[in-house]
Amino acid sequence: QAYNCLIHFYKRPYRSRYRMSRNGSMSSEVDLDAVDGDSSPLQVKISDALSEKDRVKFTIQTKSEMPEFQKSDFSVLRFHEDFLWLHDVIQENPLYAGYIIPPKPQTPDFYASQEKLQKLGEADSGVLTKEEYTKVKQELEAEYLAIFKKTVAQHEVFLQRLASHPAMKNDRNFHVFLEFESELNVRGKNKKEKLVGMFSTFQKTGDELLLGSTQKDVDEFFEQEKNFLLAYNQQLREVSVKSMKVNSAQKCLADNYIKLSSSLLNIASVEGPGLESFLTKLSDSLEKIRRCESRLAADQDLKLTDCLKYHCLDTAAAKDLLFRRLRCLANYEKANKELDLARTRNKDVAAAENRQSEACKTFERLSTTARAELAMQKKGRVEHVRRNLEQLVELEVKHGKAHSQLLRQAICDIKEM
Repeated sequence: QAYNCLIHFYKRPYRSRYRMSRNGSMSSEVDLDAVDGDSSPLQVKISDALSEKDRVKFTIQTKSEMPEFQKSDFSVLRFHEDFLWLHDVIQENPLYAGYIIPPKPQTPDFYASQEKLQKLGEADSGVLTKEEYTKVKQELEAEYLAIFKKTVAQHEVFLQRLASHPAMKNDRNFHVFLEFESELNVRGKNKKEKLVGMFSTFQKTGDELLLGSTQKDVDEFFEQEKNFLLAYNQQLREVSVKSMKVNSAQKCLADNYIKLSSSLLNIASVEGPGLESFLTKLSDSLEKIRRCESRLAADQDLKLTDCLKYHCLDTAAAKDLLFRRLRCLANYEKANKELDLARTRNKDVAAAENRQSEACKTFERLSTTARAELAMQKKGRVEHVRRNLEQLVELEVKHGKAHSQLLRQAICDIKEM
């Protein structure tokens, strides 16, 4: 079944307007709260995101002083699949083997709200009362706004990390992504390519385990970094799962207010006038509290759960970098053994020396860039987590004050009855 759903985000700072018809079609305009005013020579932001059914189209605005671009200010339209293509071509480029590749944006998940869309479409059939229709509509609006705000943030962070990186910002494919005005028409992976990718993942995991147990790192710094990232990544996985459970419980709490509010309205319809006004007022208060709880759950999901998930993926990318370096070290030691063997046999010594010299240069170059990348990632991670936690605390204080004010107002209204 096709659901006619349209959500439209644009501009900054955060502000929103909604429109929804009885057939379940919805549109909203939201200004994204993002940080502007970057002094970087390449500034990228997503100024607009449009969703129709299960596809998302992003408007990417770029300002640049780099001579590689034909214009200094331009914008293009890109789909989620284009972001995945960009991530894959950068990850597969051997020039970036010594860098941490930013995690690719996650696929937008719209399926969680399809059931609510279906219920909303059945409002005219008598399945939902007028009050239930209004509340489900409001819940759906808030849920979709949260999903899209999160989706846009993930895609924008990916582009901004590429734009701020000293090497990847010069990538030709990245420039095509930002500047080419027509659609990229990127083809998604077929079943065979997905199967090959799955087996490649298994092989990579096996190689990591083998190298980790047989290859001793000659640099104590990288050995400590590897142990830290392994433990830190596991802790991030565990805490992100716990955060998801807490956030799910918060959303269930908000959903329960709908049932309580609707039940009170149903009871009020069969009671006398005196009790009816009391129950109606109480139902309205619970509905206002429900909105407050829903906004709190959305903010917790964006500022805490998504932050933990992102750094879980980011530390996994750092682990991949250390694995590539360890593979270069193994190749270097293998080249040394082959050189010793060639000298012993006095055969192909020049070729073995060239291979050993090239392996040495590759390993040293990758080690130098990896050391700088890890330091840069650690600094960025601390700043990003601190900023998100500060914003989360401010939002929770704001929602807590609003919640207590609603309760005080409800008590005053009931006393005046």
